[in-house]
Amino acid sequence: MATLKQITPFVLCANKQASIEFFERVLGFACTFSSDNYAFLRRDNVAIRLLEVLADRELHDRRSQQHVYIDVDDVDELYAEMKSELDKLAPGRVRAPFDTEYGQREFHVIDLDALLISFGQPIDAA
Repeated sequence: MATLKQITPFVLCANKQASIEFFERVLGFACTFSSDNYAFLRRDNVAIRLLEVLADRELHDRRSQQHVYIDVDDVDELYAEMKSELDKLAPGRVRAPFDTEYGQREFHVIDLDALLISFGQPIDAA
């Protein structure tokens, strides 16, 4: 039987270059390929595909908000690593590490186009 290896979501963005810079500077990803309206970014075993959309697409409408969840081995260490850049973001775009009622320790970041990025791990692994 075939094995699934990873998932790489397509993330819509209004400005591909600005989004690449956000993912690289704030979240530590590296852009490994970029073309006219598409970019592929990777960090460790996680990849994201950015797809720039037409300017008439409203990306901040909550009804079309996208959300990705990235499982990590040490959420507090990752948060500490990113904290200096996260502190530069506008209020309301970062939620510091917290424990959930469903047994995860997480922190959240909202990118330039309202993508909600959750980083998390099981509390018993924290």
